[in-house]
Amino acid sequence: MAFEGFHRHMHYRVAVGIATTGRRPILHSVLPHLLHQSQPVDEIVICAAADDDVDPAALGALSGRTRVVFSERGLCRQRNRILECVGEADILLFLDDDFLVAPSYVEETVRIFREYPDVVMSTGTVDADGILGPGIPLEDGLRIIRTRSDAPPRGGEQPVYNGYGCNMAVRMSTVRGYGLRFDENLPLYGWLEDVDFSRQLARHGRIVRSQRLRGVHLGTKTGRTSGIRLGYSQIANPVYLMRKKTMSPRHAAPQIMRNLVANTVKIFRPEPWVDRRGRLSGNMRALADLVRGRLAPQNVTVLD
Repeated sequence: MAFEGFHRHMHYRVAVGIATTGRRPILHSVLPHLLHQSQPVDEIVICAAADDDVDPAALGALSGRTRVVFSERGLCRQRNRILECVGEADILLFLDDDFLVAPSYVEETVRIFREYPDVVMSTGTVDADGILGPGIPLEDGLRIIRTRSDAPPRGGEQPVYNGYGCNMAVRMSTVRGYGLRFDENLPLYGWLEDVDFSRQLARHGRIVRSQRLRGVHLGTKTGRTSGIRLGYSQIANPVYLMRKKTMSPRHAAPQIMRNLVANTVKIFRPEPWVDRRGRLSGNMRALADLVRGRLAPQNVTVLD
């Protein structure tokens, strides 16, 4: 009981980590909205791959609590660099550079980690996800946030298999205690790196999704990996994670089949924002490598 009381009254230092590459306009459009949190974040760490990914002069009121660091390009490498830089944080909230959080998001995250010492990761409910379509304009995303924020909080925390990489918070004492890192064998865009990291954490506690953690994923299309590379990763990465045992066959196999079927069926009438031909080509290359015993996530780095 004394242990629980300690957790309920301690101050939780919260850091936000954002990995970004080639998306400076959307990054600088979204960042200012972190100022509207009901509980301010203690620190923001932006990990970029190039000097021109971030304009420090554009950080404005956030400059005093923001650090810009650099690493080689690759979502896992950049997120690992962020992990190295938040030595004083109790909670690290990973956000995509195009994710808008509701004003109570940080406060509700702290509440979850304070009330449930066995929770090692939390992830939110995405009110609109532009990754599933052509993307959501910033003003539309803000309108959705305002509309949903006016509604009374509902629901609680539910167990989930993994966090959603665009918005997931981790308990840093667990990450440090077990030396957990994102797998840099998943290069470039990463693809399922959030599942892998989630399942590493799941060995040490609970992962939950909360309907009180709300946000909008704009799904900005600039700066993303090529269709061929993504298509290859859609096959190679889940196979790799099955072999690694951080993704179960019952989760990996449907994911592979869903992407393969979607790319095959939609190649005749592709969405304007999706390179279905490239993704299917990448799928086929990965399947050929699987048959030849050469399949590996790192192969995407040499694909055109």
